[in-house]
Amino acid sequence: MSRKAEIADLDTGELTLARPRATLVEVAADKLRELILLEKLPAGAQISERDLASALGISRTPLTRALTILEQDGLIEYSVTRRPQVANPPFEEIAQNLVVMGALEALAGELACTRITDAEIARVAGYQQQMEAGEGTLSPLESFQLDMQMHEAIVAASGNAPLIDTHRKYNARLWRARFQSSQRRAGRDQTLAEHRAIIAALSQRDPVATAIALRRHLASAVTNIRNVFQDAGTARSPNPDTETPA
Repeated sequence: MSRKAEIADLDTGELTLARPRATLVEVAADKLRELILLEKLPAGAQISERDLASALGISRTPLTRALTILEQDGLIEYSVTRRPQVANPPFEEIAQNLVVMGALEALAGELACTRITDAEIARVAGYQQQMEAGEGTLSPLESFQLDMQMHEAIVAASGNAPLIDTHRKYNARLWRARFQSSQRRAGRDQTLAEHRAIIAALSQRDPVATAIALRRHLASAVTNIRNVFQDAGTARSPNPDTETPA
């Protein structure tokens, strides 16, 4: 059953520009993504736009536009009465989307191997190095952001605009699921080893090995999410409970 978000309990912090030249709508959308990832707006929660706008210190107009962005990303759903709530997709839907994501990233890896520069490889490796160096000190959200930046850098190196755009849309839809996957302690060493395998194959500019490594990594994400659901004993998306990189 859907429930109203506990808006009064939200610790939203300062609503600052998290990215250069971001509009208030973009900042609000980023903040909402963070609140959803950290379960301060839990899956299935109904949202009072008035209360949430007050908690964020903004008017309802930019909030409504931010919610529309998150609806397009698949993080927010609207009832027949246009009442927003946090999306709560079943495991099967998430798993199917992750299969597509695996294919997209594998293709991106193959294409990247034909054109990636040493500087781009160093950037990809740098994100992984920051994750490993910051283990135990980075917040779950900081570690996850580095993880996603690594994947996005590989896709960007493909140089294929339609692929980059499609990946962005699927990644937005899977943002919360990938964060949940990243929070499981079980398989932490395997996850980091998979990252290193991806980077090693990419450094060799081996398209086959890179595609295999990326597919294997996304398949592990499916397993992690299945375990999250099984641990929670639910067919719907549960709350994450422990910290690890994805």
